[in-house]
Amino acid sequence: MSYVNAALRPVFDLLLAPFAGLPPIVSLIVVSLLTAVLMLVVFKRTSNQTALAGVKRHIHAGLFEIRLFNDDLRAILRAQGEILRHNLTYLRLSLAPMVWILPPLVLVIAQLQFHYGYEGLRPAEATLLRVDLKPETVSAGIRPEAALDLPPGLIAQTREVWIPDEAELAWRLVAEREGDFEIGVRIDGAPLVTKTLRVTRRVVRLSPVRVEPGVLAQLIYPAEPPLPADSPVQAIHVDYPDREVSALGLGLHWMIPFFVLSIVFAFALRGWFKVTI
Repeated sequence: MSYVNAALRPVFDLLLAPFAGLPPIVSLIVVSLLTAVLMLVVFKRTSNQTALAGVKRHIHAGLFEIRLFNDDLRAILRAQGEILRHNLTYLRLSLAPMVWILPPLVLVIAQLQFHYGYEGLRPAEATLLRVDLKPETVSAGIRPEAALDLPPGLIAQTREVWIPDEAELAWRLVAEREGDFEIGVRIDGAPLVTKTLRVTRRVVRLSPVRVEPGVLAQLIYPAEPPLPADSPVQAIHVDYPDREVSALGLGLHWMIPFFVLSIVFAFALRGWFKVTI
């Protein structure tokens, strides 16, 4: 999974870079349009378009029958039964293309979450750096030795705070300027592990947590490469504020305009692509 993420990260960075200085909704419109086009192409190539068109005709015929014979209860019930049967057939015919569409869509959403789900930090804005240690590497009641390697422009306002019940170390950090920073953490003399931190107003990829290897962990948190498997560190967190995307005067989670726009574009373009949905 980490190899897939390593390939996808630069693709999304490159695709969204021209829009980084614009409001998030602008690039979301572009991404939604591209997503709709790709879904239409995949749906057309992986579905039985002739059967889908036939099923839709039968459903429409059933609706017309209900309207024409609205005073005949037996005809209405028969038409409703036919509509239900054809709807089930429609769902069955739609399963095959969904198998091809959903997995890549999940990967797309996972990548987009770290471009649109969080806002970059601001100069002089404090954040917490939290380091989760693997329980098996922590001796009961013993505080681990921790060393923090900070680049110029990044300041630790506190020394590390040890939370033994959580096996967690925490620092309060403040950036003096905008920029991209790489923080180094060393635990009990083990090799240094790093974590990115970005101070920016632009819409860029932000990684709130770097996690250990694992398919599920990398699927959920693809924004950075996994931590070394032999490291005593289980995860490193940087607290970024959540982002709301402004659309029609409303502050929304980015997935709402993304899905709405993708559906709107898909239905608007289905005739141009000659796709029966």
